[in-house]
Amino acid sequence: MKEVGILQLIEKISKGTVKVAVIGLGYVGLPMAVEMARAGYDVYGVDSDPTKVAKLLQGQSYIIDIGDDALEGLIGQRLHPVTDIKVLEHSDIVVICVPTPLTDDHQPDTSYIETAIDQAIPHLRKQTLLILESTTYPGTTEELIRPVIEQRRDWTVGQDFYVCFSPERVDPGSVHFNIRNTPKVIGGCTPDCLAAGVAFYGSFLEQMVPVSSTTVAEAAKLFENTFRSVNIGMVNELTAACEKIGINIWEVLDAAATKPFGYMPFYPGPGIGGHCIPVDPLYLSWKSEQHGFPLEFVDLADRMNRRMPLYIAERIEALLAKEGKAMNKAEIVLAGVAYKKDIDDVRESPALVLFEHLKEMGASVSFTDPYVKSFKLNGEVIQSRAANTRLWESADIVVITTDHSALDYQQLVDQAPLVFDTRNATVHCTGGHVVILGHPGTGGGAAVG
Repeated sequence: MKEVGILQLIEKISKGTVKVAVIGLGYVGLPMAVEMARAGYDVYGVDSDPTKVAKLLQGQSYIIDIGDDALEGLIGQRLHPVTDIKVLEHSDIVVICVPTPLTDDHQPDTSYIETAIDQAIPHLRKQTLLILESTTYPGTTEELIRPVIEQRRDWTVGQDFYVCFSPERVDPGSVHFNIRNTPKVIGGCTPDCLAAGVAFYGSFLEQMVPVSSTTVAEAAKLFENTFRSVNIGMVNELTAACEKIGINIWEVLDAAATKPFGYMPFYPGPGIGGHCIPVDPLYLSWKSEQHGFPLEFVDLADRMNRRMPLYIAERIEALLAKEGKAMNKAEIVLAGVAYKKDIDDVRESPALVLFEHLKEMGASVSFTDPYVKSFKLNGEVIQSRAANTRLWESADIVVITTDHSALDYQQLVDQAPLVFDTRNATVHCTGGHVVILGHPGTGGGAAVG
């Protein structure tokens, strides 16, 4: 028979009377907080950045997937942005959506999780359900959350409080999948923890995928993105090989993609970006190595993908040399610096790495991006330039690093003296002087690897 506490919590969830706190209002936390508020819950959005909170209080969103209109009728009524974590004292459910980056030496950085838990503990009340959504290594919930709360509050998980892990699955810019219709994986520290988590998320999401433990849920998230990293690494390596052999990699991939079973297409590019693919596999690799089993295949794919920006830089140098131009005298424009098309996210973007490589090689580099106004490089703020005839004609070479839909590629091809397309964005353009990554007869520079 279930304890009275868990029954009361589930009953409050079923009635929609629980109060929820979301810690971290970034690319994951803000959309989740909005979805919860839309479902009718009173939500405290907690973020340590007063600038973010101030914008939200003014009804202004800073996340591309959340328009200002999505905040109308929610801010101050159902969604309450705050900086003070003391609101946990009034919360029945706490969802943690803080960053989990890598350290400078590519080790897992769980400091944001640890800080969030440390600050939250004094304000948690009994029978609170705490859910971690931040991507992390298998075992984090059982190592950094459950025992810390039990020891500091002298509580027992599954009786006095409840803990789950449910990995975020956000696809920025997607027109097909959102928080509501993306299956939600969740694991609990105990059966009652899981029951509470499933009851809560199941009240406003379409499909729940319960698993046997928080560790399984943590590993599932890492497997998803490690799968992508490994396949992208393989395609990036094959791209260089196809250039040498004289095969169009894009045609090969399109042909292979017609197979209705046993195949999933992945495509080459200037590298990998975003929080997930460049980071998650290393969390899994690090944890496996702690158990004496290095994941050599995973590490090889990571090295392959991280090598791509330098490979692209060397290709650019070779293309310029064919035109009789030296890198240290070249004007280079990068078209797009977001890590994927039609979004504003530059986290781990390979275009930024390429930008730095080109600067180090002596080139004069600028960029244009309809979604990114500026970014910082070694303390310097680099501003986006307008995508127009003057920009294209001023460049010795324009490098398409992000295939944003808003760019007029035919105009770019018509006006730029030389174009290096790393995304196959100009495949249907006519005329111009264009080199496309992975097309036959365009190879040059050092081999990737």
